[in-house]
Amino acid sequence: MFKNVITIIALSFLGTLTMSAEEPKYTILKQEKDFEVRRYEPFIVAETLVDANDHEAASNEGFRRLAGYIFGGNTVRQKIAMTAPVTTEASQKIEMTAPVTTERKGTSIRVTFMMPAEFTMETLPVPNDKRVTLTEVPGRTLAAIRFSGRWRDENYKEHADELRAWIASQGLKVVGEPIVARYNAPIVPSFLRRNEILIPVESSGS
Repeated sequence: MFKNVITIIALSFLGTLTMSAEEPKYTILKQEKDFEVRRYEPFIVAETLVDANDHEAASNEGFRRLAGYIFGGNTVRQKIAMTAPVTTEASQKIEMTAPVTTERKGTSIRVTFMMPAEFTMETLPVPNDKRVTLTEVPGRTLAAIRFSGRWRDENYKEHADELRAWIASQGLKVVGEPIVARYNAPIVPSFLRRNEILIPVESSGS
């Protein structure tokens, strides 16, 4: 368990993840070597709360719930036309996106999965599982550091410290907890993996 990490990307569970998976959209505001400041656009997530102390167990359970939703465990609310018959409930499959996130909330863990940009809160199908809900995430600014290799505690600490030092050198103010991002399935060789740590920031002059 990473003691100081509030949000952890759980893409290691996505064995079918491909390079074409949709990701949150952002604009790069500043770039220096492996560091970036990004402005993320708002997006919608499906989320679920899992009561667990163990991160791995909670992540697996949360992902199973969300996977059930995106692979057809949902209903589509349709307007009923004047002709008949009209089906008012139907199964709908939602495409895979990246990332899946987990966020600790006391003894629970909040697991989220970004919805494709083509959907709105009005057009997304309703989850069959009442433990899965839909939420809008507002736009935000994140500082990021990117690195490859296998995920270990020492890797997190090293790169998180580097990112915090860079944030301070840029006159930025930290406004949230670190986010750990893993964008590849376990079958991807470690030297080709994309790992990131992101920290919410605001400009010191804003």
